[in-house]
Amino acid sequence: MIPVFFSCEHATCAVPEPWRDLFRGHEEAVASAEGWEPGALNLAQGFAIKFRTPLAHGDVTRLLIDLEATGDAKWSRFSSTLTEVQRSKLMDRHERPFREAVRSKVADALRRGPLAAQVLIHAAAPEEGAVLIEVVEGDEFAGKLAVEWCRALGQGADHLEASVRHVTEVSSVGMSLRGTYDSSKLAVMVLRVSSSYFLEGRPVRWEKAKKRLVESLSEAVEVFSRAQESSSSPEG
Repeated sequence: MIPVFFSCEHATCAVPEPWRDLFRGHEEAVASAEGWEPGALNLAQGFAIKFRTPLAHGDVTRLLIDLEATGDAKWSRFSSTLTEVQRSKLMDRHERPFREAVRSKVADALRRGPLAAQVLIHAAAPEEGAVLIEVVEGDEFAGKLAVEWCRALGQGADHLEASVRHVTEVSSVGMSLRGTYDSSKLAVMVLRVSSSYFLEGRPVRWEKAKKRLVESLSEAVEVFSRAQESSSSPEG
């Protein structure tokens, strides 16, 4: 099967000791959805376990440095006050190791085989109950895999309604991968699941929704992989 890897930028609301004064009196903001995405890490871990692959995830609150963003957008209303030296230290300590963890798995997979996929996991979506699979417009490989995943999600008694959304760009990590590897060899997809599943059990209980999300991707990758093998065989 095509190897699939997972990453989760907004996995935690942790604030390292050297930066705690920056958020003094604003602990509620850090613990809220502004500071992280509750459920994202739990979901990403479910995928990593199913696919038996290491998980790359952020280790600090996005209010300190947003690993999904680029340029000035990565600095919040709190961290925008930091000096260039302080920002550089944060990137060296948190952003660069995260990106390298993502890149190294993909690089190794593409040395061993012709195709790979990277899924960026988020527990936040524009609408309650939404499940969105984002791909960059024009990426045929990612688009086909996303459509197959969406189809698999809609099957069975525990089905979930999902949609594929074509965008001009995905996160900074995803765009960096697309700039490094041919999109015909690496499928980059962003999964955005409404926080209502995790926080409120709506419209479906979290564990039930998580199981279906994970199993449906496994089913989609298997179907897609078989189709690829068939088309590349001498008889195909």
